[in-house]
Amino acid sequence: MGHVVADGAASNGVPPEIPLIIDGVATKSSPESTFDVHSHAAGKVVFTAQSANVEAAQRAAEAASTAFATWKYTNAIIRRDLLLRVADKMVEKTEDLVRSQMSETSCKESWARFNVGYAVELLQDLASRVTSISGEIPPSQDWNHMALVLKQPMGVILTIAPWNAAVILATRAVAGQIAAGCCVVFKASELCPQTHHILSQAFLDAGLPKGVLNVIQTRREDAAATTEALISHRAVRKIEFIGSKPIGNIIGQMAAKYTKPVFMELGGKAPAIVLSDADLEKAADLCLTGMTAHHGQICMSTERILVQDTIASTFCELLKEKARVYDAGLPVTRVGPNASSKNVVAAGRMGAQFLIGGPGPSKDENSLRPTILTGVDKDMAIFDEESFGPSASLYTFNSDAEAIAMANGTEYGLNAAIHTTNLERGIKMAREIEAGQVHLNCTTNYDEGKVFH
Repeated sequence: MGHVVADGAASNGVPPEIPLIIDGVATKSSPESTFDVHSHAAGKVVFTAQSANVEAAQRAAEAASTAFATWKYTNAIIRRDLLLRVADKMVEKTEDLVRSQMSETSCKESWARFNVGYAVELLQDLASRVTSISGEIPPSQDWNHMALVLKQPMGVILTIAPWNAAVILATRAVAGQIAAGCCVVFKASELCPQTHHILSQAFLDAGLPKGVLNVIQTRREDAAATTEALISHRAVRKIEFIGSKPIGNIIGQMAAKYTKPVFMELGGKAPAIVLSDADLEKAADLCLTGMTAHHGQICMSTERILVQDTIASTFCELLKEKARVYDAGLPVTRVGPNASSKNVVAAGRMGAQFLIGGPGPSKDENSLRPTILTGVDKDMAIFDEESFGPSASLYTFNSDAEAIAMANGTEYGLNAAIHTTNLERGIKMAREIEAGQVHLNCTTNYDEGKVFH
């Protein structure tokens, strides 16, 4: 599985070990420390990984800083061609990446393959845009003066990517920085370090100079100190984080403490609004797809279904009818290593009703069937907390204005969807919804990553 990932267990049964990559070399922390990586589906340890400490984090930042002194001068054509070679290497490593994702994140094969294919497209599209990075000559106040605006790489970027779309999100985070002429310290997820290292190896195999990409992972108990060591390091100029809101709050505070800019994507509570003039059959399918895709472990998953009251009864019956297919395909889903059904269970105890689904028979907090709740109120945690599982809460509304207020009534604002046959009505509502993307007659988790850079 590449230069820095062992091909399999040793003859004595010891699982392979994932190293750190610092200055282009597979290495260990000092003093050496490791942690186990579990397969949620298999219920066992599949390998171990080196755990970076403060000293290793500082080494990674220093290596990136040294590499930046020369990498920042590479021209756009060199960076373009490099990204195209990385895409080719990722295609070669497809089977390794698929197996690794399935082992570490317990995802379906179809999701793992989608991750690789989409990441390859992202690389190819990004490569096509590198040579168009340019400055401008804005008009100056005095005609005797000339102003030039040049786009310069910032320096060393700390990127932290999650496990749920392991290849897509890591590729996007790393490739964009490198394409711009920056160097990267990539903090791989402790839940899928092998996948992230196979991906990183594609960059190295494609000829990326040593030190431009450095990869570390750390056990959770060391994560805070290691992350702060990176954020505070003089060479690190910006932080990019994709993950949960609680961790995002901590990273945001650290970044502010050291006066570093930070770009974060912290999940969502995406609403799907079903208007009275919608194609109800199509809307029901899309709401269920948006809720259950990848077991709901997508930041843009449908978490709230807002239905106009005049068609609510009919729509709920459609959801129940169509949900039988989803429930048969996903009778009880293990919803991932850091997602649980505890808020769903708690809402049920507090009076919410299950339109479909509910907790698994074992009441395991990591087990959940496709579930839609009604009667959810503000006193229930699930009202405004991302469930990150195959569940959604259903509410009714009377007017378009009420639907907009409900859609905006959360601190999240990532994605939303509106189902309507009236394009003018849909666009008018979309302009009022406080979300990064609003889709008409589509799932909330639709993405056009190749368009929105």
